Amino acid sequence: METAEFAVSRAAGTRTLLRVNPITCAGHGLCAELLPELISLDDWGYPMPIAVEVPRELEGHAQHAAAACPTLAIVLGAARHAH
Repeated sequence: METAEFAVSRAAGTRTLLRVNPITCAGHGLCAELLPELISLDDWGYPMPIAVEVPRELEGHAQHAAAACPTLAIVLGAARHAH
């Protein structure tokens, strides 16, 4: 399910940013199973990197990973670029 912010970012043609909240994350590792192209796990089972731009072809997978996260630690939003 798309959030309003995510739908707006897609409509505006901006890139999607996947962020992991390190405070909320409990290290279940489901995100790395669902999105291995972007997320790997560190030695303690926590995802890395904390923030990454999502390629268009992986946006659906990123949405699924965010929705499936047991602690809702994955947040999708519009990437902001400094000009």
